[in-house]
Amino acid sequence: MTESASPRTPLASGQPAHPSERTVLLRGGEVHSPADPFATAMVVERGQIAWVGSEGAADAFASGVDEVLDLEGALVTPAFTDAHVHTTAAGLAITGLDLSEVRSLSQALERVRTHARSRPADRVLLGHGWDAARWPERRAPYRAELDEAAGGRPLYLTRIDVHSAVVTTALLDLVPGVRGEPGFHEDGPLTGGAHHAVRAAAHGALTAEQRAEAQRAALRQAASLGIGSIHECAGPDISSAEDFTALLELAAQEPGPRVFGYWAERDVARARALGAVGAGGDLFADGSLGSHTARLCAPYADVGHTGTAHLDREEIAAHVVACTEAGLQAGFHAIGDGAIESVVAGIRAAAGRVGLARVRAARHRVEHAEMLTAQTIAAFAELGLTASVQPRFDALWGGAEGMYADRLGAERARTLNPYAALLRAGVPLAFGSDAPVTPLDPWGAVRAAAFHRTAEHRISVRAAFTAHTRGGWRALGRDDAGSLVPGAPADYAVWRTEELVVQAPDDRVARWSTDPRSGTPGLPDLTPGRDLPVCLRTVVAGHTVYVRPGE
Repeated sequence: MTESASPRTPLASGQPAHPSERTVLLRGGEVHSPADPFATAMVVERGQIAWVGSEGAADAFASGVDEVLDLEGALVTPAFTDAHVHTTAAGLAITGLDLSEVRSLSQALERVRTHARSRPADRVLLGHGWDAARWPERRAPYRAELDEAAGGRPLYLTRIDVHSAVVTTALLDLVPGVRGEPGFHEDGPLTGGAHHAVRAAAHGALTAEQRAEAQRAALRQAASLGIGSIHECAGPDISSAEDFTALLELAAQEPGPRVFGYWAERDVARARALGAVGAGGDLFADGSLGSHTARLCAPYADVGHTGTAHLDREEIAAHVVACTEAGLQAGFHAIGDGAIESVVAGIRAAAGRVGLARVRAARHRVEHAEMLTAQTIAAFAELGLTASVQPRFDALWGGAEGMYADRLGAERARTLNPYAALLRAGVPLAFGSDAPVTPLDPWGAVRAAAFHRTAEHRISVRAAFTAHTRGGWRALGRDDAGSLVPGAPADYAVWRTEELVVQAPDDRVARWSTDPRSGTPGLPDLTPGRDLPVCLRTVVAGHTVYVRPGE
């Protein structure tokens, strides 16, 4: 891929002139645009898409632009939006102790020992990603084991779903009264109030420099993967106001992905004062399946209870009314069918008070929305709710031998994450990672939705790609972004990939879509086992925020 200053003279290395004030012609590739399914060229001007079209027509622009980028056959797509991220935690998983690939308890403990030796100055050791369901021991570390591995130092280790954690005695000693909090277990993972208390203490021990280092690491990785914007899902039970505002400030000051912040607190004025676009994100209606805290209608298959409900119908209704009247999005974390039913009932009650049209116009969100039924799917459509979902959850935990089946039994597990049914009902989808729960990996998420472990829930690659690009913008209330059409923000990514195809669950659709008469633009072949596209460049509002080394 070659860039030149018109007429095709090499640019000097280093920081180019401010991109938003430059006119750039990209040509000689494949441009994924609904404006022209056969486009090979694109013009960017003042941070917006100005034109897309054919190589022949591009000649007319070549002499009047500031820069020409020869794509050399590369694919240009809208930049991805990750609609659910915990940026600081995701960065800490990059810069710190990541246990997501560990395959045994003994290996996890050895990683803790190594990490403790490598970070002698840290006030609290932080780690993430353990999943005992995938270990032969099938249990979490005991506190005494962690005390030994950490050398008696404070240690906080979150389970992969971030809804429970194991800690050392030294960390408990920093949190007076924690043993009386709900969810405290003397020698097991902490959940609920106990978990929130130790998390606050652990994250409170981070210096401003450590926090900024983690945030930059996460944003750099996002940019390197073609992600142009993220939805930060923060709140008092997840991080802190200081962490949230520091992230928004950093993102506003430094080149990188856009950051849209959601603050999960039932205080609309505070959310707005903090700079949030919504009072939601992870406003917990329940917990997670892996930690047995998602609220179910019927008991778990492997324990004799139905999880935890954090909000009731009236609390949900009151929050939706307050947000709707303030012109702010509401949003709820709801995974179990019991929690989703409560959210639906609460939002329907709110619609009865402020009017259905106003509720629909607000585009309130439900995060995760895994255990849906035909009735709750229909309610999502009726109420205009966006389903902010994470396809890699199914790739990680679905299937007959996966964690979902362990927790729910095979029959209930097969009903989870029904993306095809949501789309058929007209429910908007916005895809995300919930990083660090699953890694930032947008093409992997598109693949996971197209090749869902339950065949009836699969959707086309095109529909999944739309949910991970335009869907994230629509979830913000923006219909003018997320696709490469004139007038849209110039947020795009350039990819090295192989042949472009059209993949759909129904082979008849796929055959017709590849016929030139259909005018359907192709996308990379995401068949499992094939290499995913490689990001060469990411541009946000005309600013180049990532260039692959050597390109």
